[in-house]
Amino acid sequence: MEKHHNINYIEMPSSDLNATKSFFSEVFNWEFVDYGPEYSSFTAQGIDGGFYLSSNPMQTEVGSALIVLYSNELEQTLASVEAAGGSITKPIFSFPGGRRFHFCEPSGGEFAVWSEPLS
Repeated sequence: MEKHHNINYIEMPSSDLNATKSFFSEVFNWEFVDYGPEYSSFTAQGIDGGFYLSSNPMQTEVGSALIVLYSNELEQTLASVEAAGGSITKPIFSFPGGRRFHFCEPSGGEFAVWSEPLS
């Protein structure tokens, strides 16, 4: 794949890096590498990136981009998000091309998960 001018890395805020890392490790099996107490990176998740310490959570209502993850089992992923301490901000809904839900991870960052439409 050509790298020139493609999105290559994404950095997201977290007010509690340990809670964010624990949540994404538990729900999505992400692994992290810490670079000091204020930054942690992840790889091999569709795009590489990291979380940095910040008191401003990533929220679409204030203009943040929405990071959308994919799941083969949307209802199971929603249950895992709740079990790991995430809060569902938009329950599963249909949209052209699929279904999705929105959630906030424990430090307040908003994300979404989508899946194919039901057959």
